[in-house]
Amino acid sequence: MDTESLQAFVAVAQSRSFSLAAQKLFLSQPAVSKRISKLEEQLNHRLFDRLGRDLQLTEAGQTLLPRAEYILGEMKVAERSIRELSGEIVGTLRVATSHHVGLHHLPPILRQFASRHANVNLQFEFLDSEKAHKRVLDGDCELAVVTLAPRIEAPLKTELLWPDPLVVVVSKDHHLAQNTRVSLLQLSEESAILPDMNTFTGRAIQAEFDRLNLPIRMNMSTNYLETIKMMVSVGLGWSVLPLTLVDSQMKILAPEGVKFERSLGVVFHEKRSLSNAASAFFEILRANRS
Repeated sequence: MDTESLQAFVAVAQSRSFSLAAQKLFLSQPAVSKRISKLEEQLNHRLFDRLGRDLQLTEAGQTLLPRAEYILGEMKVAERSIRELSGEIVGTLRVATSHHVGLHHLPPILRQFASRHANVNLQFEFLDSEKAHKRVLDGDCELAVVTLAPRIEAPLKTELLWPDPLVVVVSKDHHLAQNTRVSLLQLSEESAILPDMNTFTGRAIQAEFDRLNLPIRMNMSTNYLETIKMMVSVGLGWSVLPLTLVDSQMKILAPEGVKFERSLGVVFHEKRSLSNAASAFFEILRANRS
């Protein structure tokens, strides 16, 4: 089995499409099909069932996929290790981040990194923090700079970079803005604009209301905090936002007995050695921590 055939197989298996795999590999669709046919001949097994427009892995394909992914992953590690024996900081660095962190914390870090390491192809993927954790776990990204999970499990590890205090806010024209202190009961009776309840931040908010068996009247849910900020500022409901996003159009409320908080930091895989580029990026992150 050659690596080109394995790459074609993994691309088709992951995308469930010969055309999408061809785009990903910058090949023609016939070239991808030829590589798959060659691999099937070598293994003497069909790897895909073509059911109309649907493409499904056969039992042989399901058996091969994790092994092919492992082989290709190990080859990347080997190539990188040999290339970096010289100590050069080159190659491609893949980093996952959330929109909030990317917009409000990373610009000066990216500026420093780009000016020092111009030969690194820095590729960013903007994802929800939960998905970014998985990208690191799966080996698709070396680092993720995101909201940290409340509990982290091996083989992932994290390092805190920035505390990110959260506050309850309403528009300065909202009727609750007349009171500095409010109760969760009062908030439960008002329309809320919050991050998705499946996010780390959403779960933390939901847990406080669940503790008192109170509902949340969700008016809207989005993971774009800048969108939530705009919706709150025009009076469409209350929300929980990072203190750094609060401006003069909003009023901070202090719910009795409740403190919302989260941490922003870097996620990495303890069993994978970082490339020279990732190590250099990590050091700049540490130098800019607060």
